[in-house]
Amino acid sequence: MTDIFQEVEEDVRRERYAQLWKQYGDYIMAAAALIVVAVAAWQLWQRYQLNQRIEASNAYIVALETRDPEKAASAFAKLAKTAPAGYALISRMQEANSLLDAGKHDQATALYRELMKDSDPLFASVARLRLAWADADTLSKKQMQDLVAPLTDASDPFHYMANELLAYVDYREGAVQAAQTQYEALAKDTTTPAGIRERAAGMAAFLAAGGNRNVGTVPPPPKPQTPPAPVPGQVPGQAAPTPTPATTP
Repeated sequence: MTDIFQEVEEDVRRERYAQLWKQYGDYIMAAAALIVVAVAAWQLWQRYQLNQRIEASNAYIVALETRDPEKAASAFAKLAKTAPAGYALISRMQEANSLLDAGKHDQATALYRELMKDSDPLFASVARLRLAWADADTLSKKQMQDLVAPLTDASDPFHYMANELLAYVDYREGAVQAAQTQYEALAKDTTTPAGIRERAAGMAAFLAAGGNRNVGTVPPPPKPQTPPAPVPGQVPGQAAPTPTPATTP
């Protein structure tokens, strides 16, 4: 009897499956096809993105190796419009750097100011520092303080560079004692990056030794003496002939 009931249950199950397949089979096949197409499209998209990144990487290296800063700026500008997001962002920064190297200060600083607004805080901070160094010889102490204010907190990874900038502006404006104090603080701080600490120690020693004092001007070198006019008939480089004494007839 148990076998009979099992056979009946299996028949009922098969009949239900057949009804379900008849009712929903087309939908199941369509869903399966859609999954296959989606997986294939995803793989193609990933391959396309990989190729785009490889092309962008090659173009970025070529632009970096371009010796002419104006041509490099043009190459980075083109790459910034066509490359994937990461390469595009870095290319914009390199474009600004190349413009600065090419002497196009206003264009470079305008681009740095745009990059300062980027949503990536680290990238925006780098752009802010680049702008600060580009204008370090023209900004007043107050203007520089306002510019680097977001970076001066001790918890900010860029506060060493910001403080070095402020020390430089003090030195440039003649506030020697303030500059020396800031340089010495950077040099004594063991957490200061090695490059900044070495520069700061050198500047602190320079200022402590009075290297900023005006010691006057170096006199111009003496003007070269004009050689005597050659004697007619004399070969250059030879001594002038000794005049023959006149004889009395």
